[in-house]
Amino acid sequence: MAITDNAVQKTLAKMKWGTRQRLQYIEIMAFYCGLVTRNDVARAFGISDPAATKDISLYGRLAPNNLIYKQALFGYIPGPEFQECVADLSPGAVLPMIAHNLSSMSGPYGEQPIFAIPAETLPIPARLPDRLLTAQALRAVAQRKKLRIRYRSLSDRNSDAARLIEPHSLCHNGLRWHLRAYNEETFDFRDFVLSRLDEAQMLEAPAESSAEHDEEWVETLTLELTPHPRLPQKKRLNLLLDYGVATTEGGEVITIEVRRALLGYLLQQLSVDTTPDSSLNPHAYQLVIANREEVEPFAEWAFARKTGDG
Repeated sequence: MAITDNAVQKTLAKMKWGTRQRLQYIEIMAFYCGLVTRNDVARAFGISDPAATKDISLYGRLAPNNLIYKQALFGYIPGPEFQECVADLSPGAVLPMIAHNLSSMSGPYGEQPIFAIPAETLPIPARLPDRLLTAQALRAVAQRKKLRIRYRSLSDRNSDAARLIEPHSLCHNGLRWHLRAYNEETFDFRDFVLSRLDEAQMLEAPAESSAEHDEEWVETLTLELTPHPRLPQKKRLNLLLDYGVATTEGGEVITIEVRRALLGYLLQQLSVDTTPDSSLNPHAYQLVIANREEVEPFAEWAFARKTGDG
């Protein structure tokens, strides 16, 4: 028997936190990936297949119009009348869970720190499209399908024209979310900012490319950073300690392995002085690149050509 809408919140309030987390996962998987299976739930929470089936059945009673079983897929897809029931489906809540590979959210402790240690993060403005566009984009990633979009590019390109892309991954550069995708128009892989999507529709056509074909995504490089040469020696040593580098002779190099596709974003996030002569203010740009010749070809857009006001 289906639980009436008026009774849903009351029923959820009586549930154990663990049960509610599994129901939230079911809802998020169905909405954002376009498919949830018994195996998904069992694997995410370390429970048996029968227990996972029981959770999906419970969710079906709470939201009888949300899931449709597809025999060919051995799982459930979102129904045309899908409505948020137990989870916060906003991209701002879900995308960090995906990025950190978390299966649960909204603990019973509310906003109270569970480690008794207050902590704050910067109030960075959210740069996200609505959840329906985000869901279409992420379903294309999860199901390896083509995605038709309209995109507000910052270039001179006509944003009204539809594009066909084949997204394979989601990435966050510290400030905004990107889709890494093959662009059928330009025949290459590039990044598409989620917040610049005006339209997005997953197609039934399977993607012909994948992450394995994206050399800049698959291949990594070693970035070598050192303290800015115009920093006083004491500050140079303290900066190395910040990055966990021993200050022994010849050891003043911070090494970071990074995907080639993400190199430019990393340089921006770390406020690295990328000018050829290290001319930026060393107190604002405390790091410089030790192996510039090796890495510059992979992110030329991030390397400054002009000198600063040091």
